[in-house]
Amino acid sequence: MAEIKRDIYSDNLHRYDYDEMGEELIDQNTRGNNGLCQRSANILNASILTSEEDLCVVIFNRDIEAEIAGRPTRSPLALAALFSFESMDNIGRILNLGETVILQKEINPFITALRERGIEVTALHNHWLFDRPRLFYIHFFSIEHPITFAKKVAEALRVLRS
Repeated sequence: MAEIKRDIYSDNLHRYDYDEMGEELIDQNTRGNNGLCQRSANILNASILTSEEDLCVVIFNRDIEAEIAGRPTRSPLALAALFSFESMDNIGRILNLGETVILQKEINPFITALRERGIEVTALHNHWLFDRPRLFYIHFFSIEHPITFAKKVAEALRVLRS
């Protein structure tokens, strides 16, 4: 996948960053992350869990019929996909983190999809004993603009939602 290149347009009042498709990423004069957090949530079809000036966390539950110890669960502790970003540096780069529940058959396609988009996979493990189907959890990150990260992750998530 081609590296995202940004063109910068500056006028007297605002500085805007654009992605390779010409879509506005963020008005650099906007204070706080609320609008950026909402855009990330929209791209990922998620809900905002936390939106503060220096932290955004969005969440959605995977649509997996799961049981733990023979009991059905819809708990976000078992089925959530979580994504976060923190403070932006002076050139618009941000630490973006992700974690999602994943089924065993989805592991390799999802890791491949993340890596093809330049997202680093940092952990793959289980949380639960006595779960059915077997649930795994994958952690990943990138350092880039959060809208770019959200778009890349949304593309990668398509291998899970098919």
